[in-house]
Amino acid sequence: MPSPPIKRALISVSDKTHLETFARSLDAAGVEIFSTGGTRRALEEAGIAVRDVADYTGFPEMMDGRVKTLHPKVHGGLLCRRDNEAHMAAAKEHGIEMFDLVVVNLYPFEETIARPDVTTEEAIEQIDIGGPSMIRSAAKNHAFVTVATSPFQYDSIAEQIKEHGGTLPELRSQLARKAFALTADYDGAIASYFSKVTDEKEYPCFPSRVSLPLTLVSELRYGENPHQKAALYALPAVDPSNLVNAQHHGGKELSYNNLLDLDAALAAVRSLPQPGVVVLKHGNPCGAATATTLGEAMQKAWAGDPVSAFGSVLGFNVPVDAAAAECLAEPGKFVEAIIAPDFSAEALKILTTKPKWKKNVRLLRMGQATPLLARPEFRQIDGGILCQLADDLPDEVSAWKIVTETQPTDSLQADLTFAWIACRHVKSNAIVLAKDESLVGVGAGQMSRVDSVEISIRKAGDRARGAVLASDAFFPFDDSIHQAAEAGIAAVIQPGGSRRDDEVIAACNQHGLPMIFTGTRHFRH
Repeated sequence: MPSPPIKRALISVSDKTHLETFARSLDAAGVEIFSTGGTRRALEEAGIAVRDVADYTGFPEMMDGRVKTLHPKVHGGLLCRRDNEAHMAAAKEHGIEMFDLVVVNLYPFEETIARPDVTTEEAIEQIDIGGPSMIRSAAKNHAFVTVATSPFQYDSIAEQIKEHGGTLPELRSQLARKAFALTADYDGAIASYFSKVTDEKEYPCFPSRVSLPLTLVSELRYGENPHQKAALYALPAVDPSNLVNAQHHGGKELSYNNLLDLDAALAAVRSLPQPGVVVLKHGNPCGAATATTLGEAMQKAWAGDPVSAFGSVLGFNVPVDAAAAECLAEPGKFVEAIIAPDFSAEALKILTTKPKWKKNVRLLRMGQATPLLARPEFRQIDGGILCQLADDLPDEVSAWKIVTETQPTDSLQADLTFAWIACRHVKSNAIVLAKDESLVGVGAGQMSRVDSVEISIRKAGDRARGAVLASDAFFPFDDSIHQAAEAGIAAVIQPGGSRRDDEVIAACNQHGLPMIFTGTRHFRH
């Protein structure tokens, strides 16, 4: 089947990468080029012959460029079926010329809303109307029209024009599929943005329909297990400082499990006071600490559970310095990946030259993240998607209540606050023991809270004496309090809300343990 010849092209692009080279190849092939606004001026300055769309339609650009290609003489030339006599007769009657090639990319809406200081008015002005309309018209009529939406498509189109005078059906079909995906993603990004731009009184807002415009970043080696295929997709970045956008400083390719653990480490360390470190293994913190220096915080965090820390991923909430890097480079230590706002030059040198695992460690620089905001998070279930606001905003400490006769000392209060922050990042049922603002024992993911208490005490060993205990949900019975007191626990923090709160409080009073009720549960399933 002969390729429909490309005689006439309409070009209107925001991203002008490789445009001049492509346009010259079209001009050399005898293709008549039509264009608008900034694209037309760029082509004219390059010495390429171009017709102004406004001259062709007889209708000027207006309203700051909002109206320029929304015209029947444009869309008629895109949508007309060349094999339909009635279509062709209508085109002739109204002076509509055929467009065989459309080259369009869209206003940078996602890049605009990624700026932390962007206003709603600025975002609105970056919503492309004419571009998606032309893309959809051309893609719908891809039996006759070629649509290019990316500079990376120019070479294959130019090669086929040179060889065949036009493009082959397989390429036009492929380009149409990509075009429809582009406009769907673009509209999804706009819908997602405006679902968040809402009056605070209306928040949280769960719209009746949600679009998740996902962009393939990379295929992964495998998923949680070698027999599972996996890939990484990116969401529109409201905050460009995130895990997916993080800059890699060497190391092996990130795996599916690496990404899950890095995400959990990042969420946990962002909640800690600075400077803070989280050591994470299989989705749970096995160590975490804050201190006056990052090197000290690193030592304390690793000491939380040195056995589990082997092969862990680490999260930092301040740039990694030489002292922290030297700690990690000590013999017997091994980490899979590290994510941090930045790495000092000395730290990078140490981590890429000293440890035995230097060639494989993934070092991720993500920049300084903006303050946490209430954000929706999604989880797939059979037949649907669950959505909730992420549990990552700090608690109202002013709402906490000391419910026991004994009051916590200032040092115990600091440890209780630290333990409560860390506890919400441990899988339920979660029990955390902390001392000197560092984790010393963790009981995670148990079906029984009693089992979690027992595991955390066993992990802490002698360090349980004088430590504080945090529980992500209330104690249904007083048995765990007696168990904790026997191990030497010095104070307890928990949400409260059990029918047997009085018995739990009485058990604390019996052992002289101060206890705080936070009034907020932090399950993590």
